[in-house]
Amino acid sequence: MSQRLTAADVAKVARLARLNVSPEEVERYTRQLDGMLDHFADIDNLDLASVEPMTQPYPLVNVLRADVERPCLDRDEVLAVAPAAEDGRFRVPPSGGLDG
Repeated sequence: MSQRLTAADVAKVARLARLNVSPEEVERYTRQLDGMLDHFADIDNLDLASVEPMTQPYPLVNVLRADVERPCLDRDEVLAVAPAAEDGRFRVPPSGGLDG
């Protein structure tokens, strides 16, 4: 086990996170976390100079349709049959808040 991470470090973080961990758990977590750090160090040592960076593992395709203007209902006709309209818009009563 390397000296990057000590049982005291793990115990301190557990205390700061307000986690109740036993001394056996501190030792186990220290070994597990240190193993993870060893793995990250192995990754850091890889020669990735020829690997192109990527942001997504799979190519993304836009699933939305193209934004194309199409004919729609006439505003004046729609507002003419609305229960209430004002200044070219629907007039609705105030909601009275989130409760309705």
